[in-house]
Amino acid sequence: MKRLYLTISLLLAAVLLGACGGAGSDSAGVTLTILGKESDLNKPYLTRLFQLYQDSTGNHLKLISYEDAEFETKAALDVAEGRVPDILLHFHNADLNRYDVARDFCMLEEQAWGASLTDSARAYCTDSDGHLLGLPFWESSVSGCYYNKTLLTQLGLRAATTQAEFDMLCQVLAESGYTPVCWPADGCTWMPQFALDPVFADDPAMLERLNSGEIGYGDIPAVAEMVRWVQSSAENGWFGNTYSTTGWDDIGPLLASGQAVSTFIWDTWFYTDFPGGTYTMDDFALMPVFMGTADEGTYEGGNLNMMMVCKAGSHVQEALDFLAFCATPEAYNAAFNGISTVSCFQGQTTNIQSPMVTQAQASIQAHERVSTAASKIVGYNAEDVMAALNAMLRGETDVDGCVRQMDEARLKEIALQSAAGGEAD
Repeated sequence: MKRLYLTISLLLAAVLLGACGGAGSDSAGVTLTILGKESDLNKPYLTRLFQLYQDSTGNHLKLISYEDAEFETKAALDVAEGRVPDILLHFHNADLNRYDVARDFCMLEEQAWGASLTDSARAYCTDSDGHLLGLPFWESSVSGCYYNKTLLTQLGLRAATTQAEFDMLCQVLAESGYTPVCWPADGCTWMPQFALDPVFADDPAMLERLNSGEIGYGDIPAVAEMVRWVQSSAENGWFGNTYSTTGWDDIGPLLASGQAVSTFIWDTWFYTDFPGGTYTMDDFALMPVFMGTADEGTYEGGNLNMMMVCKAGSHVQEALDFLAFCATPEAYNAAFNGISTVSCFQGQTTNIQSPMVTQAQASIQAHERVSTAASKIVGYNAEDVMAALNAMLRGETDVDGCVRQMDEARLKEIALQSAAGGEAD
C-alpha cells in the first residue's frame, strides 16, 4: 500500500510539474517561509502537501515553528517587529486580533480558488466585512451532540429535535440510571461556544455591539440562558455525579461503556480518540446541541487553520501561487487521502466522511452555524468561560455572577491583547 501511494504521489508530482511549465527544472527556486505551531506543521496532510509542492515546483519551503503554548505571543511579536514570514498559519479566532489584519495580510476574495471552497469553509475564513482572510487547509469536523442510538432504541426513546424534547430526554435517562450528557468539566473548555454560536451568528449586529463595547454579556439574555441551562442540568443530574473530575481521557470510556449516553463533541474524535468497548462508533448518531440558546438546536462547523499571506513577506506573489497550488484537486486530494474530515473543497474526494455526519446532513444543513464565539467575539477565551461556569457549579457564585465573571475575563483579555500590540476590531 505504501508503494502504491508513493507511485501515485510521484505521478501527481509529474503532472503538476508539467502544468507549471517546467518550474521544477530551476534547482535554485524560491524559498517561502511558513510560520505555524509546531504540532500543526507536523500534521500528515501538511507534510504530504509540502513535499509535493517542493517536488512539483522546484521551490523550497522553510518551516518556522513555535511550541503551541508560545505561538500566539511569539508570532504576533515577530510580525510587529518586522520578522515577517511569507505565510502564517492561523485559526480565525480571537487571537487573530493580536494583528492588524488589514495592514498585515493580503485579502484573498479575488483569488480564483475561492469558488472551489465549500460554503462552510469559506464562511469560516471570511471576516465581518466580507474579506477572505486565508486558504483553509485543515481537518474539518462537525460538532454536535453525538448520542448512543442503539441504547436509545433499546429504551424506546428517540433523538430530540427541540430544546424541550432534549430536556425531557435527559430527564428520562437520568431517572433510568444513565448519565444523559458526558460533560467533561475538568480541563475541557469547548462546550459553551456551541451554545453561544447561534446567539451571535444569527445576530451579527449584536456581535458588533459587543465587540465595540456598547454592550456586555449581561445585556444579552441568551448568555444568561446558557449559563442557567448548565446550572440546572448539573443540579438535575444530567451530567452525572463525576462531571467535575471528568476530563479528556474519560469521555471515551464513559461513552463506550454506555454509562454516558451522549456528549457534545466532533466527528473526528471518534476516529482519533474513541476506544470502543461495549459500544462502538457504529452505535452512535448525531443530533444538534441543545443548551438553552437555540430552540431547534445547533451544530458548529469546523475550526480551520488558514494559510494567510503576509503583505510584508519577501515573496508575496509566490506565496499567492503556493495557495493556488494547494487549492488544486491534485494537491488537496493527495494531502487528505485517508484523512477523516469534512471536505473543505468541493472537489475533495479522497478523505473519509463519517456516516454519523452524512446521515444527519439534512439537519446539519438546517441548523449549522459557522464557528462564531471562539473566532469572532473579541477577547473570547474558552478557559475563562469554563472557569466561570465551574465556579458557579461549585456554588461560589450564581448565574448573574457567572455572567459577570465571563465579561470581566473577556475585557481583561482584550486589554492584554492590546498591550501586546494587537488591535481589537
